[in-house]
Amino acid sequence: MSGVHPSAIVEAGVTLGEGVEIGPGAVVRSGTVLGDGVTIGEYAVLGKRPKLGPKSVAKGGELPGLVVGAGSTISTHAIVYAGTTLGERVIVGDHAFVRERCSIGTQTVIGRGVTVENDTTIGEGCRIQSQSYITAKSLLEDDVFIAPCVVTTNDNFMGRTEERHALLKGPTIRRGARIGGAVCILPGIEIGEEAFVGAGAVVTQDVPAGTVVVGVPSRVLRDVADEQLRRNGG
Repeated sequence: MSGVHPSAIVEAGVTLGEGVEIGPGAVVRSGTVLGDGVTIGEYAVLGKRPKLGPKSVAKGGELPGLVVGAGSTISTHAIVYAGTTLGERVIVGDHAFVRERCSIGTQTVIGRGVTVENDTTIGEGCRIQSQSYITAKSLLEDDVFIAPCVVTTNDNFMGRTEERHALLKGPTIRRGARIGGAVCILPGIEIGEEAFVGAGAVVTQDVPAGTVVVGVPSRVLRDVADEQLRRNGG
């Protein structure tokens, strides 16, 4: 039996699994699928349809419903758009925002106030901490750690010239990489597997796997210590 608060709005065409809990004032739009044991916090909005501006470079068109995997939690005032899929036991924190056509892997945590823009893929077991910004068309592989207030970018032209449309690309952050607080990552950068980016760095070029980079602009400082590598139990 599902538990839906009387003040929640659950539109026709929503699929609810067993043991779903939907809090006061939450809105669940038509086409959304909630797996068993999903918890929806107060005033969250699920399955929102995008309204694009006249100059938006995001892809329009019809979207499938939002799919939320079993055991996941969408917290208070969070917004998750249609066309996105969340794996099992995902947590989306208070006031977080996940756009359309995103894929979030099992047991990933999207922290408070995080923005994940459209057409982004985030793997399993990632941790994205409070107030970070994951730009459109980004790829984060499994077990990536993003510290608070990280900013990623995808447009070297900052909205000028038509050339940018073919070149928009967020970062690729490989498996097990760690990004420190308040880092800024420029468009199209690849951060290698198990790399470590120190707090406050501005990443202007690709980061080799297994290295520590620091500074503005970032530079290689040393290799990641063996005991911190995941294959060695780090």
